[in-house]
Amino acid sequence: MSSPLVLRQDDAGVTTLTLNRPDKLNALNPAVFIELRQHLTDIADDDSVKCVVLTGAGRAFCAGHDLEAIASHEKAPSRHFEPETVDALEQLPQPTIAKLHGHCYTGGLELALACDLLIADDTARLGDTHGQWGLVPIWGMSVRLPERVGTSTAKELMFTSRRIGGAEAARIGLVDRCVPEGELDSAVAALAAEVAMNSAGTNRIVKKLIADRSERTRDAALIHEREMPHGRPDDTAERMRSGGR
Repeated sequence: MSSPLVLRQDDAGVTTLTLNRPDKLNALNPAVFIELRQHLTDIADDDSVKCVVLTGAGRAFCAGHDLEAIASHEKAPSRHFEPETVDALEQLPQPTIAKLHGHCYTGGLELALACDLLIADDTARLGDTHGQWGLVPIWGMSVRLPERVGTSTAKELMFTSRRIGGAEAARIGLVDRCVPEGELDSAVAALAAEVAMNSAGTNRIVKKLIADRSERTRDAALIHEREMPHGRPDDTAERMRSGGR
């Protein structure tokens, strides 16, 4: 029996999804997306999950799209299944953290960009290599990368296929933080625990408000905010009764 291509681990409200093709540097093929989509579907409906961490097994987060899968014409269940899976990651109601080490290229970077927070270590190398291989992005790179780093910087990275390290990625805003090698596990665990300590309901509403902001004028977004549910959504009321905040 083959090993799962995406592992799920749950601990104290934090769910970790691990891309599990370490011998292929976690390169993405249709089978990976099928397993990832099922996990995302399950997590979206799981109120016990307060934060999601996405990472990769072995030496890399994800080296990108599996070129062997492209060459052998491996097919996903539907035409847009893969980009729709990336969208599903972005649209998870829970806060998400991409935990980046080693290679994070092209399709792997597109996955990471669908997360709310990106934390890298000094071993991370990030880049968009579509141009190097004569490919065109269809998993969101042309939208999410400029949103992260600005239009001009995104163009430079995409036009040149240049790879950058974790420290430079933090400097230009591609990742939120770069930590020394060996400290990534503890840094992400601490951040995820801090997120999970807060009201899951509040975090879900805040995430939706911020996502909805891009579709509205400033005035409309302010009105939308005041029309969202108020008070203490879900677990906050219980935490207040027990003396927490």
